Amino acid sequence: QVQLVESGGGLVQPGGSLRLSCAASGSISIIYAMDWYRQAPGKQRELVASITSGDDTYYVESVKGRFTISRDNAKNTMYLQMDSLKPEDTAVYYCNARKTDIVIAWGQGTQVTVSS
Repeated sequence: QVQLVESGGGLVQPGGSLRLSCAASGSISIIYAMDWYRQAPGKQRELVASITSGDDTYYVESVKGRFTISRDNAKNTMYLQMDSLKPEDTAVYYCNARKTDIVIAWGQGTQVTVSS
């Protein structure tokens, strides 16, 4: 089993930055890729960014150039650096872990609020 714990959310003004963390524990050797999703009130959960074990990355168009996904294998932690934040980035952010295309774990979610 894999367990994921997110941290780093909070309230930030438009144009500000936050860094989210997703710490993995358990059977982490089976993880092929990890993703960040977000869900805003009244909206479907949306894939924001992904990173594979080979460091291939994917970003949804709306965050390209503003968000950066990365991972630190020594700390078993994935990050999402979010810069130039906009009010429309407000959502609960979730990380997950995948074994190929199969999701094997979700984190509990962390709230990000962008507001003046």
